[in-house]
Amino acid sequence: MKSLVIFRLLFVSVALAFGTVAVRAQDLNAVKARMEQRLGSVNALKDRAAVGENNRGYLESRGTPGGADQQIISDENADRRVVYTALAAQTGATADAVGRQRAQQIASTVAKRGHWIQEINGEWRQKG
Repeated sequence: MKSLVIFRLLFVSVALAFGTVAVRAQDLNAVKARMEQRLGSVNALKDRAAVGENNRGYLESRGTPGGADQQIISDENADRRVVYTALAAQTGATADAVGRQRAQQIASTVAKRGHWIQEINGEWRQKG
């Protein structure tokens, strides 16, 4: 009887753990979908030099954004935070370290000519 109770508790614990992983995977899929839908708007902001990529892996306004632009920036940064946190949990790094690594990747391979990027030392420049 006692072993049956222990088995049930163990089973429930494992089921909850796998359920949590499944929920996280679904959440990350939803985040990915939102980010893909938003990509055109984010790129338009970058093309207008309204935002830049800071050295922590987040969008940063390069002026005073309007309401719709600020919402895009906020939504994108919130989703990036979720992704960085998930990657950090998988790799044993911190979310900050993941974001900083992503910032370097964006600056070197993703950012287009004319987009604002923030250097590691904090200085801003337009990619040449």
